Amino acid sequence: MPLQAQTKPASGPVARYDMRAGTVTGMGAMGGGMRGAMGMAFGGGGNSAPQHELYLRLGSGQPPVKGAPKADHFMPPAAKLGKSVPLLTPQAERDARDELPQMGNERPKGRMLIFWGCGEHAPKGQPVVIDFAKLAAGQMPPGMWSITVLRDWGPTLTNSKTFGRWPNEDTMGGNKAIRTDASLLGAHRVAGNYSPEIGFTLMKDFMTALNVRTSSLPSGAGMLRWNAVPDATGFYAHLFGARQGPNGDMGDMVMWSSSASRQFGGGLQDWLSPSQVSPLVTNKTLLPPGATTCIVPAEVKAATDFRMGTLTAFGPEEAFSYPPRPADPKAAWALQWTARVRHRSTTSWMDMPGMSGGMPGGMASDDERGPQQPRPNCKPKGLGGIMGGVLTGRTGC
Repeated sequence: MPLQAQTKPASGPVARYDMRAGTVTGMGAMGGGMRGAMGMAFGGGGNSAPQHELYLRLGSGQPPVKGAPKADHFMPPAAKLGKSVPLLTPQAERDARDELPQMGNERPKGRMLIFWGCGEHAPKGQPVVIDFAKLAAGQMPPGMWSITVLRDWGPTLTNSKTFGRWPNEDTMGGNKAIRTDASLLGAHRVAGNYSPEIGFTLMKDFMTALNVRTSSLPSGAGMLRWNAVPDATGFYAHLFGARQGPNGDMGDMVMWSSSASRQFGGGLQDWLSPSQVSPLVTNKTLLPPGATTCIVPAEVKAATDFRMGTLTAFGPEEAFSYPPRPADPKAAWALQWTARVRHRSTTSWMDMPGMSGGMPGGMASDDERGPQQPRPNCKPKGLGGIMGGVLTGRTGC
């Protein structure tokens, strides 16, 4: 007999739990890269070996039973995180994640050139050009981030009566590192004084690490190649680059994504479930799960002196709830808790003149030139200085 849809709406849940498990290589595994290291817990140290990232978030509609909020996630021994991981309640929480820094009060100079799509040459109508001189001071250029693929981090400080998370920005120094040989497989339990006890068993572990190699085609386009990733549901590649202007001022900046339409940032820089990824693969916003290559248009490389890239493999999701859905569709379903676990694998790399072999995560293009002499009056600031100068109008180098 076919299952009938639940006709009586479910109530609750009292508590929601969200768990994100990622594998990171390249600059991200060194604590840098396109995303800030804040909020991440990486195993190992300053090397390009695959690392793990883990985010835990608990939201409840109840206040603490007694005293201050307290909750812990008890992991299987293979996770190698000790008896438990504390879910701490922060004083405040930033709404935005993985965004570029704010421009500040200085009017930026130059332009932003926006490209998208895999292919040897940019199609007609590209790039879209944003002239920073025409923007108000400190204003983020319109259309830089996708508004159709939204972030969904589940429980937050603002949508929960009581909230806890790990890692916690207020106490980063007290968080345990995730070992590279850690595993999430097995039984998990979340217990605290402001939510029902939550229990689930994970059948999916950290995803396979991504490794990207870059090379140049005769047309001047760039070829991205990466390894197949089991359990991947779709891929998204993104490049950010820039060209220096006269006297050390920042010239043109360039953004490119592998999407067949103009889609940047938002949920594409985040964690997407298989149900979110599937239609995005269909409409070619994301590359299919079997993809292992993408060509960056020649115009993107021609417009930049350096390029930083990221590649994301979105992965599986496991979902749990208690109590189970009633067999009778007319029966009330009073949910006590729900839990979901999302996976992804990411890598990042940098191509710059004078960098032999490129940064971890990718190899420099085959035709990159050797070391060059600094330009006159050039005072390199490193990656942080470059990124800071990107939106303030000066690089200092």
